Amino acid sequence: MKISFWSIGKNNEAYIKAGVEDFTHRIARHFKVQWIFIPVPKNAGMLSEMDLRKKEAAIILEWLGNDDYLIALDEKGKQISSRALANLIQTRANESVKNLIFLIGGVYGLDDAVLKRANYKWSLSELTFPHQLVRLILAEQVYRACTIIKNEKYHHG
Repeated sequence: MKISFWSIGKNNEAYIKAGVEDFTHRIARHFKVQWIFIPVPKNAGMLSEMDLRKKEAAIILEWLGNDDYLIALDEKGKQISSRALANLIQTRANESVKNLIFLIGGVYGLDDAVLKRANYKWSLSELTFPHQLVRLILAEQVYRACTIIKNEKYHHG
C-alpha cells in the first residue's frame, strides 16, 4: 500500500519542511509514501469562497482514482485516537487498498463534492491550525500509527 498526502497550496515553509521530511522518511520504512501539492487555482484571490472550493474540488476529483481510499481532513470529521488511526491504516492495508490518500483542503476547506467522495472524514482537533502545521501533525500522526502497527517504542500510551 502507498500512503499519499495531498495538500492544496505551495510546498512546505522552511520551518515545517525539515519535520515533514523527517516523518515522511520514517513512514517510508513502513509504507511507500509521497506528498502531492495541488496548486491553488489561478486567480484564487478573485474567486468567492464557494467558487474556489469548487475549482479545487474539480482538480481533486480529476486526480483521484476509482480505487483510491480517500481520508479527508475536515473540521466536522470524526476525532479518533492514535491507536484508532493505526487500526484504520492497518485495516486498509489488510483490504489491499493500493493508495491511501490523506487530503488537506485549501484555505476554505473542502467542497461538498469531495466530502461526499471521501471514504472517511477525519478531524485532527477542534482547534484551528495553519495548513503548514497540519502537514507536520499529519505526518507525525501517521508515523505514530505505523509504530503502533509494528509495536515499536515510539508511542507510549
